[in-house]
Amino acid sequence: MNKPLLTIASGNPKKVAEIEAMLGPLPIELHQKPKGLDIEETGSTYLENALLKASYIAKITNTWTIADDSGLEVDALDGAPGIYSARFAETNEEKIKKILQKLEGNPYRSARFCSVMVLCNPNAEHIHDAEGICWGELLKKPAYPKGEFESIFWVREANCTYGELTAQQLIKLGSRGKAARSLAPRFLKELGFN
Repeated sequence: MNKPLLTIASGNPKKVAEIEAMLGPLPIELHQKPKGLDIEETGSTYLENALLKASYIAKITNTWTIADDSGLEVDALDGAPGIYSARFAETNEEKIKKILQKLEGNPYRSARFCSVMVLCNPNAEHIHDAEGICWGELLKKPAYPKGEFESIFWVREANCTYGELTAQQLIKLGSRGKAARSLAPRFLKELGFN
């Protein structure tokens, strides 16, 4: 019996590897979205953006498809950069510099990574979605060089930054891991595995 195929609607190799690690134990075959297919994120919420990606790729590939949208929300910045995290600045270095400048002198550094993951069937219908949140606080400088927001996001439960979490910790504590864990049982049910 062939394993059901699930396409991950992302061109980001790091994100794809992370999702593959989270879903790897499931009895499915995982594929990355076709190269060169980019979907403009025009939604006003994580859910809208994830759904745009999942439904479009499901329609093109005629497969079960999963997509996510995520961002960093900083309490002292009223939840910014949020859905605009990827477009907050041109480079990761500029993103970190910009956010640290905005927080300069502010003792309130609580923040969270939010991820919303969407599952669409091969007919591009929205079947289920799930949200994952990882709570933490922002450091005053990156814990390591050449990092992204993850290099300044301290996860107290793990006693390290988000970027230093192990694969197992990402599944348990990471926002994408929490969303994937919540979505997996519904996907298996849709395929008749439980």
